[in-house]
Amino acid sequence: MKSLLICVVLLELVWFGHGQSGDHHPLAPAFFVFGDSLVDSGNNNYIPTLARANYFPYGIDFGFPTGRFCNGRTVVDFGATYLGLPLVPPYLSPLSIGPNSLRGVNYASAAAGILDETGQHYGARTTFNGQISQFEITIELHLRRFFQNPADLRKYLAKSIIGINIGSNDYINNYLMPERYSTSQIYSEEEYADLLIKTLSAQISRLYNLGARKMVLAGSGPLGCIPSQLSMVSANNNSRCVIKINNMVSMFNIRLKDLANTLNTTLPGSFFVYQNVYDLFHDMVVNPSRYGLVVANEACCGNGRYGGALTCLPLQQPCLDRHQYLFWDAFHPTETANKIIAHNTFSKSANYSYPISVYELAKL
Repeated sequence: MKSLLICVVLLELVWFGHGQSGDHHPLAPAFFVFGDSLVDSGNNNYIPTLARANYFPYGIDFGFPTGRFCNGRTVVDFGATYLGLPLVPPYLSPLSIGPNSLRGVNYASAAAGILDETGQHYGARTTFNGQISQFEITIELHLRRFFQNPADLRKYLAKSIIGINIGSNDYINNYLMPERYSTSQIYSEEEYADLLIKTLSAQISRLYNLGARKMVLAGSGPLGCIPSQLSMVSANNNSRCVIKINNMVSMFNIRLKDLANTLNTTLPGSFFVYQNVYDLFHDMVVNPSRYGLVVANEACCGNGRYGGALTCLPLQQPCLDRHQYLFWDAFHPTETANKIIAHNTFSKSANYSYPISVYELAKL
């Protein structure tokens, strides 16, 4: 395990050396990323956890396994490109120390959730609360020394983009696991969505108090459409998705969008953008050909029904036509799907960001 980690770090050094160019005039000084495996760029490589992706065929189209839960780049990798920034290094990597942190840091951790207990059956993971604490450490130990006075640091943080993609695990690795977690016995579906939003609101206030001002809240995708959930339903189910699960997620997303509106009026100087990932991704499931996709309900690398019964295993042979698949493994999109999502949420012509695109947010 130690030798594998050393190899990953060395490969990161090569990758980071080639990925530093970015735009000479980035739209934002930095991009700080918080979330789960959808945007984890390798943090879980460094902690004792079952939730890791530092082995082939993960990263097969990146060139090597980085710890990303994808065959290639994630949504925030493409998002950084739209912002004119280099790919953001994971916080736990040696690459995030010193001047490298000035362009941003990725704190996301696979299996993490809004609630601290979420995903605990996987072992170690950095909860959203823990990620915010890491952000505070970055500011105090790494960023502060690069600014002559506190006002300059505040201005830098206020102009930086804060990306938050969290909440999916609070369903698939908590509420929807009654044999491991008690939340579904304690809370109704609406009460649980309220709990998540109340907790998330307090966490966002922590980020605001640390200096974050431009924040992007990514809604949860239609979790009832992922291979993992499809593999659990009856073989007689002809629906493309598990409707009951999608309805739960929609309750969360409605409240998340309302939270963005509320915070825009209650936190002075802040601006929140809500990314409607649910509707976009659902359309990709229902109308894959509209996006150049062919297979929308089966994992490119997985096992069992829909490739969702057991996720992508070490050295497993994935599908060859990966650009035609919506799902890479039992839970995560392919690089092709991530590119489509990023274009529709980060670019100047984004159609699924409210009230403005991330590109426009960065220009403010």
